[in-house]
Amino acid sequence: MDAIFRIIQSPTRWAVVDEDIRRCLTRKFPYGILYTIEEDYVLILALMHCSREPGYWKERVKEKPSDG
Repeated sequence: MDAIFRIIQSPTRWAVVDEDIRRCLTRKFPYGILYTIEEDYVLILALMHCSREPGYWKERVKEKPSDG
């Protein structure tokens, strides 16, 4: 997916939408990729449909997985 490669190349390019979660819109709107920038990697949290109720994805991302 082209959006994932764009995120990896420049992870700070997209705006923070909630705490440390960023959203990159795909070229096939209305989808967005939600991700965080970790110390050694980019963590993709969700692929969201932008026409749905705002914030519906927050229930699915209650806590990021631990490193160990």
